Amino acid sequence: MSVGETSQVQTELFSLAPEERPGVASALWDECQRRAFSCSSCPLAATRKTVVFGEGNERSKLMFVGEGPGADEDESGRPFVGRAGQLLTQILSAAGIDRKEVYITNVVKCRPPENRTPLPEEMAACDVFLQTQILLIKPSILVLLGATPTKWILKTTESISKLRGRWFDWRGIAVMPMFHPSYLLRFPDGKKQGSPKHLSWIDIQEVYKQWSNVKTAGRLEGVNFG
Repeated sequence: MSVGETSQVQTELFSLAPEERPGVASALWDECQRRAFSCSSCPLAATRKTVVFGEGNERSKLMFVGEGPGADEDESGRPFVGRAGQLLTQILSAAGIDRKEVYITNVVKCRPPENRTPLPEEMAACDVFLQTQILLIKPSILVLLGATPTKWILKTTESISKLRGRWFDWRGIAVMPMFHPSYLLRFPDGKKQGSPKHLSWIDIQEVYKQWSNVKTAGRLEGVNFG
């Protein structure tokens, strides 16, 4: 799917009657995944072992986006299964969020060599898949894990330290930047006031609070954007 095709998909999808949308959305999801698995639009295709498309509840109102697959993810085809992924699962569980209830993916679907930060052209090549995922899932809350997805989605140059813990309105979706779990692994002491782990705990509790509002009341409540 090209960017133009994605825009056309959006127009056509929402022109359908409500009862027609689930079946069409499912077919579009399958097509997006098929194209991602056969994609060769950037050099990452030559070094990957597998495409890591994403995992979780495709109808969830809570979606997480990280940077890119690591070695464990490249082997398994699943996002966030290495040490950072295990920490993410622990954080979610501690906040009362079952990982199976949310959807998790990355900006790029193939592992960058040596786990380096994806290049702009690599993210641009993969963006059509990410945008299609967001379009079809239609999350109410989008959590951006780390600087890379935050800068890519919000088109900002501000640091993650300044942006984390704040709500942003992006295309009608409430966006919350957080520290990436791999960054948190550098700080073994999670109890210290003001530490990255402590701040992430505050952030994920706010995410859980608003997700609960969406599930019970159908909307976010008391959110201050910006």
